[in-house]
Amino acid sequence: MSDRAAPDRTSARRSPSGIPGLDLVTKGGLPAGRSVVVAGTSGSGKTVFASQFLSAGIRDHDEPGVFVTCEEPPAGIRDNVASFGWDVARWERDGAWRFVDATRQLDGMPVHAGGYDLTALLARIEDAVARVGARRVVVDSLDALFTQFAGDATFRHELHRVLGLLNSLGVTTVLTAERDHDYGPNSRRGVEEFVADNLILLRNVLSSERRRRSLEVVKFRGATHDRGEFGFSITPDGISVIPHLDIRDDRAMSVERASLGNADLDAMCGGGVFRDSVTLVSGAAGSGKTLLTASFVAAGVAAGERCLVFAFEERREQWHRNAQGWGFDFVRMERDGLLDIVSDYPEVATLEDHLVAITSAIEAFGPQRVAVDSLSALERVATPDAFRKFAVSLSAYLKHHGITSLLTSTTPTFLGGASHTEAHLSTVTDLIILLRHVEVGGALQRGLTVLKMRGSRHDHDVRAFSVDAHGMHLGAPYDRTFGLLEDGPSAHPRTTPDGSRAPEADEPDP
Repeated sequence: MSDRAAPDRTSARRSPSGIPGLDLVTKGGLPAGRSVVVAGTSGSGKTVFASQFLSAGIRDHDEPGVFVTCEEPPAGIRDNVASFGWDVARWERDGAWRFVDATRQLDGMPVHAGGYDLTALLARIEDAVARVGARRVVVDSLDALFTQFAGDATFRHELHRVLGLLNSLGVTTVLTAERDHDYGPNSRRGVEEFVADNLILLRNVLSSERRRRSLEVVKFRGATHDRGEFGFSITPDGISVIPHLDIRDDRAMSVERASLGNADLDAMCGGGVFRDSVTLVSGAAGSGKTLLTASFVAAGVAAGERCLVFAFEERREQWHRNAQGWGFDFVRMERDGLLDIVSDYPEVATLEDHLVAITSAIEAFGPQRVAVDSLSALERVATPDAFRKFAVSLSAYLKHHGITSLLTSTTPTFLGGASHTEAHLSTVTDLIILLRHVEVGGALQRGLTVLKMRGSRHDHDVRAFSVDAHGMHLGAPYDRTFGLLEDGPSAHPRTTPDGSRAPEADEPDP
């Protein structure tokens, strides 16, 4: 049967999770009135996930909740989640949150004999749901609850009873479960995923001495969802998931042009860049990337646009000093509220954390222009696959919000060479500008070319340029150019950047 003829299940009733990004992945939230098992290794964020789901129901949807705690006493839960701003004690006083304390009073030994079951606990849960009018329930965790049962048959039977009761009450339930490995069996017992209708996995993988958190929706019975792993971050506000933005976005594309801050470079680009485009500037250290970024920002401020700079290699004060050297008063621009510089070292967080911080800062400041200097610095804190996903997600986010953006990348060698950043972004950026050091007659000069520009004519020449206290000045195109785009011999400009004719290779210097 074709996709067109298949029944549409995306409209199934959902319960908003309250976890940013997750409802995009799940096409609207968790299946309402059903149970979802959230499984993960120790430290993957299961209790945070469950608590955030319950908190969001109370705070945003007027849906009271019951928290069945099987491992940590209620006082510990209250203290732990308070750091996220969730005032559980107040919600308890208001009758919106109720604990059912099921922490074991046994000595930890499994029950092998007798008629022990969960009848009494199920009665307590049912009573708590009735008392607060709960629409959401959390059970944290199944492993702590069922360690009293030695056999998997008994475990399966009692889990069926728990899920049956919760489903009969019409509540949306999150049940947490432990895993021994991030990639392996979906749960410790290997039973939960078969009994439950819905399963979400949380991972906290250590790779190349770096941690990366990810989430995967393994199954939602009767409902569609996005496939694959999605990075997530645990922020001071809770979990935030990074979804894959829909490439079928039908947002109208802008035909308006924006200046890069240099009239000659704008002319090379057919009159400037498109308003919603992403520009990648690639070059070696000292080739002019920071100057081009500063010019891009200053042009935006001059046009009355709010500009946001993310600096991963230099402190905010260094940006002020560098910009002042080219005649740009970034201090005044910040004071006027048209510029904000966010400076941080790449090593202080994971790429998922950085991406969430970037998007949060953009949403808070509301810029028309964004500059990131440099993406290459972020390569140090991630695996190649994680960096590729980060780079694509960032570019997609900027385009989705129609922000004029400039990203910089540092080449691995002084004279050029392709960086990993270029490889990951070359297909998703709209404009690529290459800056290179060029040897001419035994002297080092700089060269610039527009390698690619989508949807517009552009100059294909390699232009010489110079830098002084007034900024960047483009000169004449180079001729007889060899190997400018990679390591090797260089070029001869037809004229020097100041406009005078350059000597030929066999001609003495003037």
